[in-house]
Amino acid sequence: MNSLTRLAYRYGLLAMLTGLIVWFSAAKPRFRTWDNSLIILQSVAIVAIVALGVTISMTVGGFDLSVGANVSFVVMVTAMAMIRYDLGGWAAVLAGLLAGLLVAIVNTLLVIVARVPDLVATLGSMFIFQGLALIITSGKSVSVGMPIGGGETAPGKFSDAYRDLGNGKVLSIPVPVIFLFVLAVLVYVFLAHTRWGRALYAIGGNAAAARLAGIPVQRYRALAYVLSGVITSIGGILLSARLGRGDIGAGNAYLLQAVAAALIGFAVLGANRPNAFGTVIGALFVGVLFNGLTMFNVPYYAQDFIQGALLVLTLVVTYTLSDRVPRRRPRRNA
Repeated sequence: MNSLTRLAYRYGLLAMLTGLIVWFSAAKPRFRTWDNSLIILQSVAIVAIVALGVTISMTVGGFDLSVGANVSFVVMVTAMAMIRYDLGGWAAVLAGLLAGLLVAIVNTLLVIVARVPDLVATLGSMFIFQGLALIITSGKSVSVGMPIGGGETAPGKFSDAYRDLGNGKVLSIPVPVIFLFVLAVLVYVFLAHTRWGRALYAIGGNAAAARLAGIPVQRYRALAYVLSGVITSIGGILLSARLGRGDIGAGNAYLLQAVAAALIGFAVLGANRPNAFGTVIGALFVGVLFNGLTMFNVPYYAQDFIQGALLVLTLVVTYTLSDRVPRRRPRRNA
C-alpha cells in the first residue's frame, strides 16, 4: 500500500495530464494537431511566467498577491509609453521592467522594512497598483488615436517589433513560449542548483534555523520579492504586446491562474514545495484541460468551478498523501 501511495503522490498529476491528452486526442482529432498544441502553449505561456514569479516568493514562505496588479500596471505603463508619449519599443520594455521593479520595491519595503505579514503587504500593494494603473490613464483604456484633450489625439502606436514579442513566432514557435522556456530553465537552475536557491528554500522551511545557520534571511526574502516582481513584469510586457493596447484590469485574471499553477506544481513528482518544473506543468495541465473542454463546448462560466475543484484536488493530494508517504532514512556509512 505504501508503494502505491508513493507512486500516486509522485506521478499522479503527470498520469492525469497524460490521460487528459490521450482522451481529448481520441475524442477530438483536432486536439492532437500541431497548431492546437501551439495554441495551448501560447495560452499558458504568460500565466506560467507570472506563476514562476509567485513560485519564487513562495520559496521563502511568502506569497505575492500583487502579481495580477503588477501585470495590469505594466500593461498600462507600456501602452502609455508608446501610444501617449510616442516612445519606441525598447523604451516601453524598459518602462515595463521599471514598473515591475517598483512593485517589487514597495513589497520589499512593506515586508522587510515595515515587517508587515506577506499576505497583508502584497494585498495592500495589489490595491495600490490597481489604483495607480487607473490614475495614470484617468481610468480609461489606452489605444491608438485616443483623445488626450484639446482636440488632439495620442501621437504614438505600438511598434511592429514590440507587437512581435506577444504575437511573433520563431521557427513556428510563439515568442512568449520561448520566453517561458528560457525563464523556466533559469528559475529551475537558480532554485535547484545555486546556493541562493538553497538559501531561499531553507528560509521557507525554517527561517529561524536558517538565521542561526548564518543566512541573511531578510536579504534573501527581499531578493525573492524583487525577482518575483521583475519576472511578473516580463509577463506584463508580453501581454501588452499581445493585446496591442492598454486594457484596464488586463492582469486581474492572472493572479488566480498563476497561484493555481504554482500550487498544482507542488504535487508534480512529489516535490511538496514550490518548484519551476512543477509550476510549468501545473500551468500546462490547466491549459490542456480548458482547451479540451472548449472543444467539447463546455460553457465558459464553468471554468472557474473546474479550476477551483482541480486546485482543491491537487492540494488534497499534496498535503494528505504526503503525510502517508514514508520517509526514507539516510544511509549510514559502513
